[in-house]
Amino acid sequence: MNLKHAILIAGPTASGKSAFGLKLAEALDGVIINADSMQVYRELRILSARPSVAEEAMVPHRLYGFLAGDQPCSAAFWAEQAMQAVEEAWAEGRTPIVLGGTGLYFKILLNGIAHIPDVDPVVRSDIRRDQQEKGAAFLHSALSALDPVMAERLNPADGQRVARALEVIKSTGVSLATWHERTEPGPLSTMDKTGGVVKYILDMPREQLYARCDQRYDLMMEAGALQEVEVLLKMGYGADMPVMKSLGVPSITAFLKGEIGADESALEAKMLTRRFAKRQLTWFRNQFPDWGRVHTQDIESYTGAILNDIVKNRG
Repeated sequence: MNLKHAILIAGPTASGKSAFGLKLAEALDGVIINADSMQVYRELRILSARPSVAEEAMVPHRLYGFLAGDQPCSAAFWAEQAMQAVEEAWAEGRTPIVLGGTGLYFKILLNGIAHIPDVDPVVRSDIRRDQQEKGAAFLHSALSALDPVMAERLNPADGQRVARALEVIKSTGVSLATWHERTEPGPLSTMDKTGGVVKYILDMPREQLYARCDQRYDLMMEAGALQEVEVLLKMGYGADMPVMKSLGVPSITAFLKGEIGADESALEAKMLTRRFAKRQLTWFRNQFPDWGRVHTQDIESYTGAILNDIVKNRG
């Protein structure tokens, strides 16, 4: 009998993950474990759509608001913390429900991560400066000379990925492709292969998702999102701090600094949120083709289906 199991629930922003997770956790005596890279920050409850205090009191929540806004949260660090929370849930006889919108986090749990040595900060600074001043094509040409394998794989116009590959080869002397080949299995990979991991993606038509994104932003503003960003600025957080990169924060910051008007700020934030949700939808559909699909309007019926999956996997 397979007593240990885990539920993974992924989905784009504004798709209703938190409400779905609560239903499952209540039905399964579960523990909800955050898999969203912005909900880890304690100063950003509203704009990250972190569960409310009341929701967090309903069932155990882990890895929500546990970092200060200036602390980076690498995927490797998150995976270590998440597996600790999973193990603690199992020890308590509870069901771990890993829930969020950061796809890379889920990939690491299932497929592992390449342990790439830290990049030389001087090398990184030089490359990022060249990216700004000379452009992605220049970096791609430099990458072709040092690492033709990665240069062939990457789009010359994708400046971020080209810069990453270039800084890795310059810092380590080893191609990023080689580091990826050395990836160790994810901590849930064996359990996944034996049926102990139940995986679902919250999915919905794109236009419906866009409407939900717009509506949620308006509700966030009513709930005090503007004041939340004011607090971040008073704390001295600059634009390069992790928490300041969350959806909505740059647009509201620009308004508070008088760089754009209120209407322009709202339109920009909504547009960027919709674009992000679109990228998430595409990524999840491409990367997780074997995951089950849950349509938001069918959450009640799907909760029963997932419960059946859990019972089946236990037996």
